Amino acid sequence: MVEYDEFGPEKILEVYDKTTGMRGFTVIDNTQRGPGKGGIRMTPSVSIDEVARLARAMTWKCALANLPFGGGKSGIIADPRELDHARKAAIIKAFSKGIKPICPKQYIAAPDINTGEEDMRIFAMANGSMKSCTGKPANLCVKPGIKCGLPHEYGSTGFGVYHAALVAMNHVGLDPAKVTFGVEGFGNVGAFAVKFLTERGAKCVAITDSKGGVYKKEGVNYAKMMDVKEKQKTVIKYGEGEVITGRQFYEQDMDITIPAALPDVITKENVNNIKAKIIIEAANIPITPEVEKILAKRGILVIPDIIANAGGVISSYAEFLGHNPKKMFEIVEKRIVKNTRIMLDHAKKENITPREAAMEIAVKRVKAKTSKFM
Repeated sequence: MVEYDEFGPEKILEVYDKTTGMRGFTVIDNTQRGPGKGGIRMTPSVSIDEVARLARAMTWKCALANLPFGGGKSGIIADPRELDHARKAAIIKAFSKGIKPICPKQYIAAPDINTGEEDMRIFAMANGSMKSCTGKPANLCVKPGIKCGLPHEYGSTGFGVYHAALVAMNHVGLDPAKVTFGVEGFGNVGAFAVKFLTERGAKCVAITDSKGGVYKKEGVNYAKMMDVKEKQKTVIKYGEGEVITGRQFYEQDMDITIPAALPDVITKENVNNIKAKIIIEAANIPITPEVEKILAKRGILVIPDIIANAGGVISSYAEFLGHNPKKMFEIVEKRIVKNTRIMLDHAKKENITPREAAMEIAVKRVKAKTSKFM
């Protein structure tokens, strides 16, 4: 059930198209700092309740990143595995036309689960405004010679997770070249997190996807794993180490654990199995605040999602401003590093959890109704 409070949600729009059978909805949580910003996820089970939770997370995430955006999110009820390209395109187009009355003035879309840069191209063209969404293809032009897309396939979210991890390691006195880590979810976010961390010298000992995972104490080779994933469609075909289940992932020895896929994966049932010193929340809502408090009592540092995975929405704003990829990565690094440090310093000063510190900062910024992007 959607919960309402002083912050929102301000508006919930449900849309349906009888020709395509498209059913979807957009939740605009809060527009105090600007139009609601958030992606479109397409799954057969997506619900308004789920999207409302994610829209609220976007309100806090945009405030913490100090962006002139509020929080929003969309869902389309469909199983992309059952859709060919033409049918999926028709559904995206119908959804875009359905929410046009609120987009882009009140809501700006982006990719999320099962939507990508090509879907954003379709969405923008159907809406009629290049400002209606971000995460568009790099070669999509506003006019001849001027490109406007910064697709999430560039790895902005994983790049941000990497920098949040570096700040966290420095905070607890770990050397990046000597740590071990694991990533649950070898998709766009998780794969780039592995890439950047291993390039820094960290050792990736565990990787999972929807079919299972691999644990290798000596470390997984990023390039080989990418090749296996592309050709075999699953990490469990890596051919080295021990094949594990998704549930077993959280029982493995590693210094840093990075949930980068689904919500609610660390729970009261498995929280005591965690052996990591640091958890970086690359996924949205992978741990409830209550479980985060349990982890804090165990001395495990948790960098919450609203800080750690903000690279994507920061990239979105860079695209909104018309920046190139090089400038985008510079902005993501600067914002993630600065805000992670602010949060951790505040948490230490007030003797509270990072989540509590992040929320205090976010609420203050939303109530101030102002934003400043640097």
